[in-house]
Amino acid sequence: MVNESTRTSVPGQRTPSDPLVGTDPDPRGRQDGLGWVTRAIFGDPRLRVTVGDDPAATVRYAVIPSLDHARFLLPLASRKVTAASLLAYNALRPPKVRAGRAAVGLLARVGALGLTRAPVLSVHAPERELLLSSFLADQLGQAELHAAIGIRPPDPHHKPTLQLFDADGRPRGYAKIGWNDGTRAMVRAEAATLTELPAGNGFPPAPRLILHTRWNGREIAVIEPMPRRVRRISKPDTPRLDAMLAVARWGSPATAAQPVTALLAGWRARAEGADPRIHAVIDKLDPELTLEFGHWHGDWVPWNMARHQGGLLVWDWENSAPGVPIGFDLAHQAFQTTLSTRGRPAAECAAAVDEALRRHGAALGLADPVRQRFVADAYLVELWLRTYELSGGGAGWNPKLHPALLDILGERLP
Repeated sequence: MVNESTRTSVPGQRTPSDPLVGTDPDPRGRQDGLGWVTRAIFGDPRLRVTVGDDPAATVRYAVIPSLDHARFLLPLASRKVTAASLLAYNALRPPKVRAGRAAVGLLARVGALGLTRAPVLSVHAPERELLLSSFLADQLGQAELHAAIGIRPPDPHHKPTLQLFDADGRPRGYAKIGWNDGTRAMVRAEAATLTELPAGNGFPPAPRLILHTRWNGREIAVIEPMPRRVRRISKPDTPRLDAMLAVARWGSPATAAQPVTALLAGWRARAEGADPRIHAVIDKLDPELTLEFGHWHGDWVPWNMARHQGGLLVWDWENSAPGVPIGFDLAHQAFQTTLSTRGRPAAECAAAVDEALRRHGAALGLADPVRQRFVADAYLVELWLRTYELSGGGAGWNPKLHPALLDILGERLP
């Protein structure tokens, strides 16, 4: 079991500076992404997890591309399942990643995966019910499911994710695993949002929720597979303003502008006990301003959307919320793409928000530069509050955003 705020101590625990000291082959003792994911998914002490190919294991995974640079646990249930794990939705991936997956998928399909020299992870379960994939198969009415497991660097904000396939290699769902207070809350929020999404009036469709459940202290949402013919969006930096506005208005007509006083009061309540600088920033925002309020997706970025049947398919709704100024999703796309795809510091990301609102704000009803600047500042406040709340839920501080956002806001609102 993963500790609610840090991590679980397991047999063979190693120091952060040396992930493979000793002879214990249990990867759950590692301090990298492989260790974090195996603790979260295979944390039950009754499971025996080893590095090495054991044909007698209950389930086996190829570690792609290597132990020290693991990015993917590839199920070795059959050639069909292994190939599907690599090739499903490959059109969504960047060209370099797509080419690599296609090459390895071809090797898997012809039974030549051994040529990659990928290490194998073997999991021994005295009872199949101890495996999360078996539990989900029972919950979803499937005879058996096989999980392809993504690996990211260890981060208390991240959630393990499983792409689920049946024995014929057909995608059956995409599972998100909440393991601490912060990530459990995010999984619950997405499950609730997916049951409430409107349809029509330009609102972009989303894969629907098929299961919300709990297992061994984990909060789990399983979302239906995406349509088979989804494609990577072209010009990913270009905001999809019509869809963005439809989300902001929740598929309904425009509403009248409202005072921002309730927004400011809500922020003060959320920031209770936080760094006094955030309260000073909030107090400097103009309480007399009026804006149109609505919903936001909360993580509107190119990697959470795809082209499908001439329209847009949007997923990852875990941060969606009502009662925010229209324009927050535009601000978020500008900030996060600058941060994540270009690796720029927070100050440059904030400048990208200003530029996006200047160029595209009018399409969202924000033609006035004063309102554009308020929405930019307000988004940065909201982003810091989100980071603060995650830190209080056991997720720790995001070093890219804190204390940088407070410093930036202090300069913008002296």
